[in-house]
Amino acid sequence: MRISATLYMTDETITPVRLAQELERRGFAGLHLPEHTHIPLPRETPYPGGDLPPECARMLSPFVALAQAAAVTERLVLGTNIALVAQHDPIDLAKQIATLDHLSGGRVSLGIGYGWNREEAEDHGVPWARRREVVRDRMAVMRALWADQPMPYEGEFGAVRASETYPKPRRAPRARLAKGPLFGPRTLVGGAAGPGLFAHIAEYADGWMPVGGRGLRDALPVLRSAWAAAGRAEGDLYVAVTAVEPDPGKLAHYRELGVDEVIVQLPPGGEKEVCGALDGLGRYLDA
Repeated sequence: MRISATLYMTDETITPVRLAQELERRGFAGLHLPEHTHIPLPRETPYPGGDLPPECARMLSPFVALAQAAAVTERLVLGTNIALVAQHDPIDLAKQIATLDHLSGGRVSLGIGYGWNREEAEDHGVPWARRREVVRDRMAVMRALWADQPMPYEGEFGAVRASETYPKPRRAPRARLAKGPLFGPRTLVGGAAGPGLFAHIAEYADGWMPVGGRGLRDALPVLRSAWAAAGRAEGDLYVAVTAVEPDPGKLAHYRELGVDEVIVQLPPGGEKEVCGALDGLGRYLDA
């Protein structure tokens, strides 16, 4: 089971370069960064975790930060946790992701989600009630651009002509039902367990990225059943639990359930504070 890390990386925290170097030196598997473009005021949407962390309004662009991390590492997986796909032009985002994957030697892991902040999404022109369908269509546009041969896609919330575009992501295509192969980096969908989410994961993604891991014992069999019903190979499903505050019992529980990756939560602090937290987490790397 891989152990990776995440934090709210801002203009006031440890830099992407220093954190990436420390993670790779210590043997962590990956760095996964979240995304908010802005936090509109006044804000009407409640934050799911209680009080809104002030770091949400100061986050660095994950793709720019991960590009810096890529330049100073050789093995570290470069992930999003999560990217708000509905808030991007999918043609431009496909180019950014493919470029990062190319320059890093195929190390991108794409965690995606639907978002919680209605005001933020609406500023990007996202119809809030249809945001899941927007993400689905925009992922399909990106998959079409990442394909090894030019292919078109037309959906309600995104379309692209058959096009030539390079570079391509490094990862080999995977099986995907009768609709053809999945192109692009590993894609994990975040969100609460449920039939709608699991159907989308089985349709166009490679796995699930739940927060915290509560309820996994009941949820994972349901996900695996939806995955199998969609004709996906059992061994291809990837589960990465994020925002984890680890302890030996919790990690043993995740390992027993077949979780592939645990992403531990780091404090949104400076270099001294974050490296101190990494010192304390080192004992879990060889557990």
